[in-house]
Amino acid sequence: MFSKKSMVVAGAIILIALNGIVFSIDMIRKSSVYEAAARAAIFFVAPVQNVFHSSVEFVDDLWEHYFCLVSVGYENEKLREKLASANQANHRCREMALANERLRELVRLKQRSPFEYLAAEVIARDPSPWYRTIVINKGTENGVNPQDPVMTAKGIVGHVLHAGGDYATILLIVDRNSAVDAMIQRSRARGLAKGAENGKCLFDYTLRKKEVRIDDIVISSGFDQLYPKGFRIGHVSKVVRRNAGLFQDIEITPSVDFKTLEEVMVLLNPPDYVVGEN
Repeated sequence: MFSKKSMVVAGAIILIALNGIVFSIDMIRKSSVYEAAARAAIFFVAPVQNVFHSSVEFVDDLWEHYFCLVSVGYENEKLREKLASANQANHRCREMALANERLRELVRLKQRSPFEYLAAEVIARDPSPWYRTIVINKGTENGVNPQDPVMTAKGIVGHVLHAGGDYATILLIVDRNSAVDAMIQRSRARGLAKGAENGKCLFDYTLRKKEVRIDDIVISSGFDQLYPKGFRIGHVSKVVRRNAGLFQDIEITPSVDFKTLEEVMVLLNPPDYVVGEN
């Protein structure tokens, strides 16, 4: 076996060798070769690290924004639903307000008139261009009879042409088969308000010597025994007074807008002749 002296010598040699290795490594680290190698490593590794870091940040940002967009899209959809619901409610309120205003006008007509009225709703219109009629939701079961006058607060609508149990057909004053004995409110010139094809009325048989002006109000005279006296028909929108002939050519624009008509009042059991409002 090895002697004690030999072991001491071997340990000293190993220690010297280890110190030499450590010294060599430290010298290499401090040398320019090590620095060049380190810079080269950084040169090649840094772009890869940058790309990797950017990719990680992009994926992380994309992932975060994806969930944000999903959340925002869901919230926008809910907001759109609420807005649509609010708009619908607003439209309903608007319709109710307009209907209430129209009904108030009809109530005022009923309150200031000596006649018995029945309120009715327009449920249909004749699509034919040759006839101007509407259908209302009240009939004989409600006391409606043929020839009953039909009004609104703005003026005369027409009269009942046919009546069923729960409905009635109204012939409008703008129908060519309709005629209302009428007069100019200002000058009292008389004529016959007849329906025309253009949605207006012609004021026929007014003597040429009678004074008629644009915007003169035309009212019912009551002499036809159908419409009470004094109810508004419309206003004069055109006057042609020729050099020859007995009568003038006069056009009337009705007071009632038949295109937007929704509610009417039926005058029940009208007297043969009464004086209405002027």
